[in-house]
Amino acid sequence: MVPPFSVPAILAALRAGCYLDQRKTMSGNDAMTETVHIIGAGLAGSEAAWQIAQAGVPVVLHEMRPNVATFAHRTGDCAEMVCSNSFRSDDDAMNAVGQLHWEMRAAGGLIMQMADRHRLPAGGALAVDRDAFSGAVTQALKDHPLISFQPGEIRELPSEGRWIVATGPLTSDALAGSIRGLTGTESLAFFDAIAPIVHADSIDMSICWRQSRYDKGETEEERTAYINCPMTRDDYERFIDALLAADKTEFREGETAGYFDGCLPIEVMAERGRETLRHGPMKPVGLTNTHNPTEKAYAVVQLRRDNALGTLYNIVGFQTKMKYGAQTDVFKLIPGLQNASFARLGGIHRNSFLNSPTLIDDRLRLRLRPNLRFAGQVTGVEGYVESAAMGLLAGRMAAAEALGRDLPPPAPTTSMGALVNHITGGAEAKTFQPMNVNFGLYPPLDEMRGGRKGRKDRYPAYTDRAKSDFNQWLAGQN
Repeated sequence: MVPPFSVPAILAALRAGCYLDQRKTMSGNDAMTETVHIIGAGLAGSEAAWQIAQAGVPVVLHEMRPNVATFAHRTGDCAEMVCSNSFRSDDDAMNAVGQLHWEMRAAGGLIMQMADRHRLPAGGALAVDRDAFSGAVTQALKDHPLISFQPGEIRELPSEGRWIVATGPLTSDALAGSIRGLTGTESLAFFDAIAPIVHADSIDMSICWRQSRYDKGETEEERTAYINCPMTRDDYERFIDALLAADKTEFREGETAGYFDGCLPIEVMAERGRETLRHGPMKPVGLTNTHNPTEKAYAVVQLRRDNALGTLYNIVGFQTKMKYGAQTDVFKLIPGLQNASFARLGGIHRNSFLNSPTLIDDRLRLRLRPNLRFAGQVTGVEGYVESAAMGLLAGRMAAAEALGRDLPPPAPTTSMGALVNHITGGAEAKTFQPMNVNFGLYPPLDEMRGGRKGRKDRYPAYTDRAKSDFNQWLAGQN
């Protein structure tokens, strides 16, 4: 059992001087519950800390930022979002990501709680004001009486105590070296790119218009959450020519460009074929130019609101490894962005992750040293929500263990369970690559029709089954 204790209840117990006695009772013995240490206060580490503390177990959260900076982070706040500001689809009936949102909310997840509190209009997606979101997560963790912070870099894997390693794709060189030394394997790596952000007042709205694709959303604000920049065929061809010719960031010696297909730089997509972008992030379907409704755009560049004030917009799907000077030249070829002012240009960084099928068990423990759990993107899941979900599971599992119990993962019919199953044995170790949650990871429904035409019935059946099985998993902890 990993009981969810509210912060007010814990504070009241502390004031009454009885919390330690209660904790002894919960652990089933007279020994004080052992503290859990977490390395990394990103999305996974933050969620893990919250889950552990809510179960009544003390947590120490170790974070090297801002004392030790990374290429991608700007602050020392917890759960800082360095790429997109979107948690992707919030549809828990037809989408495996939306179902993962549902599971995290059902489990009392801090990340979803704060995302809902600071959400921005984004059609059918869950996007947030990134600074307000990370600030709120940080404050919630600092306010919790069972969570303490210890700044500084952890350079070696600890040999004793209960630890969760949630250092993400930007694990420091020293700690990555310690992991490689222990496991005897080289960490796998792929490259992830950061999309640029534009000041809203520099976008030419006499050319652009506001509309979510297919007018998705329940409110007018949701249905007009994106700014759209239309391109004629000539505009598109000129853009592709400039993109292919632009100066790109060079890789360091020994690095290879093993990109994750869900986050390809736009120039890599363009190199795969001139029409690739027009059928990817620049597809014109589901959009009607309000300035010229009768003329269909050949391609469309979309921008999504990046903060609550609506002063910043990120260019959707435009991760890039172009050099900064080239970026401004190329992006200003987009109609409506000819006078764009950029709050942040794109970038590229190396993402490290474990070959988890060979190293991690289904309790997210390192097989070679079971006192260590791993969580987040370092395990080989891809995406903000997936990373936070692995933090939620690692936290609950660590708390259960500290209280003298064992907590198995949810069934593989759930989004969380499907991810754990994939990274701890469902994937082929020789070809293991980062994976977003998707229905392809779910056990099939034999009675349901396959193919595109069957999705209308099959997807809700997947999520109905997932909700039922996840609720059973939660009930088993009470």
